[in-house]
Amino acid sequence: MDSADICPNPDEPLASLKTEEVKSKSGSQKIVTIRWTGAGKTFTSSILEYLTVILLVFLTSISCYLIKEYIGYQIVSFGLLILVSILAIFYGSGPIFLAAALSAVIWDYFFIPPQFTLHIDKPEDLMMLIMFFIVALLNGILTSRLRRQGQKIRVREERTQALYQLSKELNMASGTTEVSVIVTKYILKYFSLESAITLKAESIILGNLHQEGNGIHLTESDFDIANWVFKNSTPAGKFTPKQSSGNYTFYPLTGISGNMGVIAVEQQRLFTQGEEEFWDACLSQISGKYEREFLRSAAKDTYVLSESEKLYKTLFNSISHELRIPVATILGSSDTLMSQNYPEETRQELYAEISIAALRLNRLIENLLNMSRLESGYITPRFDWCDVNDLANKVAENLQNELKSYQLITIIPMDMPLVWIDFGLMEQVLYNLILNATQHTPAGTNIRLKISCDGSLLNIVVMDRGPGFPSSELDFVFNKFYRGKDAKTGGTGLGLSIVKGFINAHGGTIVAQNRAHGGARFNIEIPVKITEIHLNKT
Repeated sequence: MDSADICPNPDEPLASLKTEEVKSKSGSQKIVTIRWTGAGKTFTSSILEYLTVILLVFLTSISCYLIKEYIGYQIVSFGLLILVSILAIFYGSGPIFLAAALSAVIWDYFFIPPQFTLHIDKPEDLMMLIMFFIVALLNGILTSRLRRQGQKIRVREERTQALYQLSKELNMASGTTEVSVIVTKYILKYFSLESAITLKAESIILGNLHQEGNGIHLTESDFDIANWVFKNSTPAGKFTPKQSSGNYTFYPLTGISGNMGVIAVEQQRLFTQGEEEFWDACLSQISGKYEREFLRSAAKDTYVLSESEKLYKTLFNSISHELRIPVATILGSSDTLMSQNYPEETRQELYAEISIAALRLNRLIENLLNMSRLESGYITPRFDWCDVNDLANKVAENLQNELKSYQLITIIPMDMPLVWIDFGLMEQVLYNLILNATQHTPAGTNIRLKISCDGSLLNIVVMDRGPGFPSSELDFVFNKFYRGKDAKTGGTGLGLSIVKGFINAHGGTIVAQNRAHGGARFNIEIPVKITEIHLNKT
């Protein structure tokens, strides 16, 4: 037996690390086992240790006996003393005491005159024998104690390192499933215990079971014990006062805000004081990590709820303002058309009002649907070769009513190549940007749309001569539902947010700026593929 397995002090037991093969469901794997001595029990070295000590003392004595004529019987005592000191490095107090006593008897019987008797003639030889026994025993005991102190320090360092590694891996883990994998792995590695973890679901424990290694299969009665442990924050099961007849020991995972769950281990013996302290420290780390995961999940749910509430309020406001006006227009015009037979000119005006109101409704619904697609992550650009002239003309056609009071100046190079983009998404981008300009620009001013290509980079600039953005709001213009302090009544604040989402889907960027002489400017850059025809020309 390795001397590291010896426990010199029952009040502070030691542990020995031993690498061994462990069979599990995942296959054979090397693990480090912490082997602890029993609490409150005196550890007795094995018979093999005593036999080894006796054999070494006899072999040394025989060697000294063969050369005693050359070295003298006094030198033999030093040889035996050195042997006892060496044995103290590897063995405990019991074998060392036996080695010291046996060496003293052999030296007296075989070496001190008269030989082959236990009688000693000279007083100095008797004094030397007594001193030999005392020195050998003290030297052996002190050496053994130093070894044990070194073992204690090594075990403390190993425990500290184990806790550090556990804390490090737990901090890097994300989600309760990944945390459970790390926890079960460490319990198997440092305690040689199979474990299973049940986590709370709101206020009760459910069968959210994670198991590793050979696995623990909890029965219905085991889950009853787990629930009791969860509610009472007290260990139960094997080696505890509560339900001690069970097969497993259950420990609560107690955090600051309450219990996070219960961990069950297949414990074969009672923990010692030192092992229990190490176990409690590990449970504290594990409980804290589970608590952080639950708090993070709760924070995420709170954020989602807050966003949902915000969306609800925005939709409610949109229904109250944005939807009510076009719906009222459509209803009023329809009732008028149906109630009397108006002249054709009046009828055409009413038809136009219905069309404008319907387009406004369609635009609002389109924005809400696009934001929903962005939020759900379902936006996937459908790339194809597109002519940006067609893109600009399509947007201008769709906004012809809104642009009646403005002059849209489109600047596109004559040799502009075809670009690889999603025509539909980019149409929505330009539509929202130019519509935004019409809503914030004085009538009679110019709105400029400039599209160019610099190598493989598509540049789009939309400029107007409106009031621009307050400097304090430039960082928020692309936020969902954000509307400036001086914004006109109506609108959902989704247009620019959708623009940014569509540009990001293309892998591009958009920046909002104020023009030097007044007005807003949006700069868009999108990495694109262009036609080979253009490349050959350049």
